[in-house]
Amino acid sequence: MMSDYVTAIAWTPDNSRLAACSACGEVVLYDGKTGTPTVLQAAQGQSLDALSISHNGQFLATGGQAGILSIWEIQGQSPRLLAQLEHSRLWLDCLEWNPHHAELAFGLGRYVQVWDGLTQTVATTVHFEASSVLDLAWHPQGEYLAVSGNQSLKIWQRQQWDEDPQVLATGGASVAIAWATDGSYLASGNNDCSLLVWDRGCSDPWRMSGFSGKVRQIAWSTPTPKSKTPLIAAISGEDIVTWTKSTDPDIGWTAQILDSHEDKVTAIAFQPHSQLLASASEDTRIYLWHKAQQIAQILKGSSQGFSSLAWNSSGTALAAGGHQGEIFVWTESTQGKGFG
Repeated sequence: MMSDYVTAIAWTPDNSRLAACSACGEVVLYDGKTGTPTVLQAAQGQSLDALSISHNGQFLATGGQAGILSIWEIQGQSPRLLAQLEHSRLWLDCLEWNPHHAELAFGLGRYVQVWDGLTQTVATTVHFEASSVLDLAWHPQGEYLAVSGNQSLKIWQRQQWDEDPQVLATGGASVAIAWATDGSYLASGNNDCSLLVWDRGCSDPWRMSGFSGKVRQIAWSTPTPKSKTPLIAAISGEDIVTWTKSTDPDIGWTAQILDSHEDKVTAIAFQPHSQLLASASEDTRIYLWHKAQQIAQILKGSSQGFSSLAWNSSGTALAAGGHQGEIFVWTESTQGKGFG
């Protein structure tokens, strides 16, 4: 249990620990097997909204309402606070570690900074210009950083920060972006109830519209031998919409609406290396969707609803945070009959 609703959770790459932060500013590391907690930061009275763990499990970063970026070194038995960067009057709600390098990108108003874990200094600052930064995402290979805001996305090359970025027009505010797991596509969820998908290297996107509200979160499945094109899922209101790429180039992507949740959907995540989709909602249920189409299992436990989700790297455990501060972990049955 935490003192307030769980805003973000993440597993370490080796699955040995689970990190969580809360709406009252707590940061806790839990042992992945025993659940034993290690408190990194007690309640501060201000929300923490973003949490990320570095690719090698060495660093944990958090940011939130107070405008403080906190970075812990968490390897070993005694985690320690490594750095705190204070940015008064700025809400730090988007940050992400590079998937291959000890580099942390985080949004600062109309800017993005990259903190280098090797030198423990800010390596670069890039200017989004058009608006405040609304989201950011590293390419899976770690060599590109996509940043979203009003009217466009910008993509910088990691080793050419001083060069002009590639600009992709969105026509509105892009509130959520995500690269496909193999880097072949980039998707943007927008506040004009649309989803845009770019094939890497192409400036003209596919446009999916008709959502009930703004597209708040995006998730990609891992390509499989039978389906080399990944599935994409998006949250809008109480619904989840999944899209499958057609083999007919004139058709593009075909949609299916998953509307079984009875309240706001708060998080979605594909199981690594599969097409099993987990969705969490304020209706107190987590659904596991077989091939992102049919309900395979229903998980319960939070009386006030769920707020966050995270699969471990092997896909053998699913963690969820609740609105009352609960942390749940379900593990895969040894008989291959779901999670319990």
